[in-house]
Amino acid sequence: MTSMTALMRALQFGDSVLPVGAFSFSNGVESAVAQRVVRDAATLRGFIAVALEQSERTDGVALLEAHRAAAAGDMARIVRADEALAIRKLNEETRLMNTRMGRKLAELASHVTGAPTIVRWLELIERRETPGTFPVGMGIVFQSAGLGENHAFGAHQYGLASMMVGAALRLMRLHYLDAQSVLYEVSGAAEGAYARVADLSLDDMAAFAPQSDVLAAIHVDAHVRLFMS
Repeated sequence: MTSMTALMRALQFGDSVLPVGAFSFSNGVESAVAQRVVRDAATLRGFIAVALEQSERTDGVALLEAHRAAAAGDMARIVRADEALAIRKLNEETRLMNTRMGRKLAELASHVTGAPTIVRWLELIERRETPGTFPVGMGIVFQSAGLGENHAFGAHQYGLASMMVGAALRLMRLHYLDAQSVLYEVSGAAEGAYARVADLSLDDMAAFAPQSDVLAAIHVDAHVRLFMS
C-alpha cells in the first residue's frame, strides 16, 4: 500500500459485505455440512483450505492476468482471461456464482469509479461478449484503483474464505470465535499461494477437487437449501 486512500480502496472492494451477492452462495459448504464432510471447526478449516488451493490455480491466475491486461489497456486479453476461467468452472452453480457476482461487481464499480476499463467490461458483459467472472472483475477493479495485483489476489482469497466461514455460521453449530480463528489461519496461506501462481499463464490453469464436484452435484438436486451453491 502506498497511501491511506489505497488502503481504504482495498478495504472497500475487498469487503466481504460488498453488495455483489456473496451472501447468497456457500461455495459448497452447505452440501459439505449436509453430508457430514464438514462437522466442526477443524473439518471446516480443511475444507476451506482445499477451496483456496483450487482457487489460487484457477481464479487467481485469471485475476492476475486480468490485472496485467487492464494495466496494458488490452481488453481482448481481459476477455481471454474471462473466457478461460469460465470454461474451467465445471458445475452449473459455480459458474452462476462467478458470473452473477462478476456482473454485480462490474455494475457497482462502474457506477462508483467510472473507470473506463470497468465501464467497457460491463458493456461487453451486457452484450454477452464476455462471461463476466468475479475474479477477473477483481483484477480489473483493483488495477483501476491503483492497487497492486498481490493485493487483488489476497482480497479475492480472503473474500472466498470469508464467504465460506459466513455460510458455516448459518449452517452448523460453530462458535463465532472459532469461526474467526479458522478465517485467520487459512488467510495466512495467501502470500505463499500468490508466490506459487504469479508466473503462471492461462494455459497453466488447472484444478482437481472431485469431492467438491460431487458435493456441488448433490446440491443441485437438494430439495431444501439456503444457498445457491
